[in-house]
Amino acid sequence: MMEVVKERWKKVRLGEVCEKVNYGYTASAEYSRVGPKFLRITDIVLENIDWDKVPYCQIEEKNIPKFLLKEGDIVIARTGATVGYAKYIKKGIPTAVFASYLVRIRLKKDFDARDIGFLIESDIYKRFIKANISGAAQPQANAQVLTSYPAPIAPLNVQRKIAAILSAYDDLIENNTRRIQILEEMAQTIYKEWFVKFRFPGYEKVKMVYSELGRIPEGWMVKPSSQVLEINPRINVNKESEKPFVFMEDVSNTSMVIRCRTRREGLSGSKFQNGDTLFARITPSLENGKIGFVQFLSSDNEVGLGSTEFIVLRSKHLCPEYAYLLARTEKFRGNAIKSMIGASGRQRVQEACFDHFFLAVPPPSKIERFHGYIAPIFKNIHLLSLKNGILRRTRDLLLPKLISEEIDVDDLDINTEELEQ
Repeated sequence: MMEVVKERWKKVRLGEVCEKVNYGYTASAEYSRVGPKFLRITDIVLENIDWDKVPYCQIEEKNIPKFLLKEGDIVIARTGATVGYAKYIKKGIPTAVFASYLVRIRLKKDFDARDIGFLIESDIYKRFIKANISGAAQPQANAQVLTSYPAPIAPLNVQRKIAAILSAYDDLIENNTRRIQILEEMAQTIYKEWFVKFRFPGYEKVKMVYSELGRIPEGWMVKPSSQVLEINPRINVNKESEKPFVFMEDVSNTSMVIRCRTRREGLSGSKFQNGDTLFARITPSLENGKIGFVQFLSSDNEVGLGSTEFIVLRSKHLCPEYAYLLARTEKFRGNAIKSMIGASGRQRVQEACFDHFFLAVPPPSKIERFHGYIAPIFKNIHLLSLKNGILRRTRDLLLPKLISEEIDVDDLDINTEELEQ
């Protein structure tokens, strides 16, 4: 019987498997529905690209083909703290071009872009780039550096099997992320119905009275937010122990989820506990929607630390969920944004702004009933985020084992037809 010889893996420079390597287009984002979408670094550092939040840009029709993104492209950040961050462009994207601080690579047809996309999105690739870049103050990496990574390349059928395995984890993460988004929208809708439109259960029987905010339900009181929220509450912290630490990039732009990935000793930074809201004080983080709800600490007594660019908001007379949902509203954020002062690009919210934001505060019985409705939604979001954390860790542990051939998938019966299309 003839012995079947398996095709061997090889290690090649990433640039050698690329059909095209291009720098992006220089333009300003347009916040109107004009032109193609304009993908930026801030869009690719998220878990998934939220195309609804990606702005448009003005670009001459003749230039669009050169910078047009398509499924299978990989875009990589080439400057700043996020240098080396990358994102594989999935199917179903709108008409979009990419910004000049990104490099796009397009692979040759005999390589599986999804498989190599997982590798380039991983910490393995980021560590390589950070070890090979220049510029201490503002890290920079040109296309040559970004494509110099010695990529382990499997035979095409193995590439597709690895992509199928890792894509299964990604699909589960995306499904949970969509469920989180739906739950978050549900919570925000309930909040607005009850406390903005005043259509809470039984509202038909409540008399409306005039106030400095307009008509509000009888028995509700108008107060500045600084009277119902504690701003940067004082918390006693054990200096010696390691504590969870939250960076600005750990907070989502679109949901309450906080991905805490490191621990630190000491006392430096903002201090928070479960039930607190982390509210970005600096531009453009606040404008981008970085507002998180803390429910990941192991106990209600544990204290976490975070970037000094967070303002910690804690409910005094409301419930924690109300405080977060209030902070998410456009009016509350707008009031904070208008108070910003400082140098261009580094402007910060002034805490006094919370003295000038007034709201209609419901009686305790209404808050208690609201909490009963909303707390289970927040709990479900937390459980889904925990599941996503487990899925990410498993996927990230699998990747180096798969690309080192520690786990051999060559003989596994895996359906790769969808990836081949």
